[in-house]
Amino acid sequence: MDSISRRHMLAATATGGLLTSVGLAHAQTAGSSIPQPQRPGHGGTDPGPRNLMRDRQNPDLLVPPSSDHGTLPNLRFSFSDAHVRLEPGGWTRQVTQRELGIAKSMAGVNMRLNAGGVRELHWHKASEWAYMLYGTARVTAVDSEGRYFVDDVGVGDLWFFPGGTPHSIQGLGPDGCEFLLVFDDGDFDEDNTFLLNDWFKHIPTDVLGKNFGVPASLFGHTPDESERYIFLAPLPGPLGSEAIAGAKASETSYTWRMMEQVPIKTKSGTVRITDSRLFPISTTTAAALVEVEPGGLREVHWHPNGDEWLYVIEGQARMGVFAGQGQARTFDLQAGDVGYVPVAMGHYLENTGSTKFRFLETFKSDRFIDFSLDTWMAATPPGLVQAHLKLDPKVMSALRTNKALVVPE
Repeated sequence: MDSISRRHMLAATATGGLLTSVGLAHAQTAGSSIPQPQRPGHGGTDPGPRNLMRDRQNPDLLVPPSSDHGTLPNLRFSFSDAHVRLEPGGWTRQVTQRELGIAKSMAGVNMRLNAGGVRELHWHKASEWAYMLYGTARVTAVDSEGRYFVDDVGVGDLWFFPGGTPHSIQGLGPDGCEFLLVFDDGDFDEDNTFLLNDWFKHIPTDVLGKNFGVPASLFGHTPDESERYIFLAPLPGPLGSEAIAGAKASETSYTWRMMEQVPIKTKSGTVRITDSRLFPISTTTAAALVEVEPGGLREVHWHPNGDEWLYVIEGQARMGVFAGQGQARTFDLQAGDVGYVPVAMGHYLENTGSTKFRFLETFKSDRFIDFSLDTWMAATPPGLVQAHLKLDPKVMSALRTNKALVVPE
């Protein structure tokens, strides 16, 4: 490679992979391994300009499998492309229908709370399902009977607050927390929640005085709502010190230790399924935590009871989606990406990296349900299957009557 080509390639790496047509021409002349939108007999080179880093991250968009067909909409969006709201106590960003247009039934928020950082006391119309990604946090809630709930959560733990349930979250020491929130409404907006401070400032002081049975002059000094939302507060004491005099503790648990579940295992990965059968309060969100080893596959399947909103925790994979009527498209996913599969569409996720692929499947449902292509065929009279597909006998003998979830077994 000549010095000019090398400089162009180094500059592309330093600037995130954006190559000019001149830079590409030099690099191509030098015989470098720049991906091109072509396969034998189809496509051609892309002289640029182009974002090389993006192209390398999305090989199945640049060179779709020959099995792809039609005009399925975009089914992937990265939290890295989402606007970040910075606050004194942490940050937050969201992927909703505004960012991922197909996601009509569910939305997600990725939030970081520093040690002591508080997500202000609030409630919202949508239910809130959460998975802890990092650190520890303390969550609080109050039920409709005035009973309180307080618990500490760590990595792999869940919480669920039904719509309208007032709650809070606070990052604990030593370094706060980060978590994923999933809401059962694609139009959810984290900037449009019912906040304690905001409400106080919009109730006349005489009404507040009458409501609480104290002089109205004691009100009117509430901090502006812009000073809250995610703000810093003193770290709380031990969990046992949070008992509230005169109040009853809730008999309902709003948290769940997902990592304490015994997983479904194959040699290619594990699956932990949590829905209302294990976590009774979670009536509108079902979920699975899936781990796929390198070369493994979340088997070809579909879900009949809701759209799938998935989040990648680590690793990389390709997601192939079949929409019927000859429509199929393949997407590449990495850590921090959201994938979306509309209800009943067939799909798979294949680990294309050298490390574990770990992701969450979530659904707007009280139950996790899926159908396996393999098991469907195995449980159908063989002659009928053969009449459709004319398969080799070796394929027929390899069909599994029990779902594997992650293959090969």
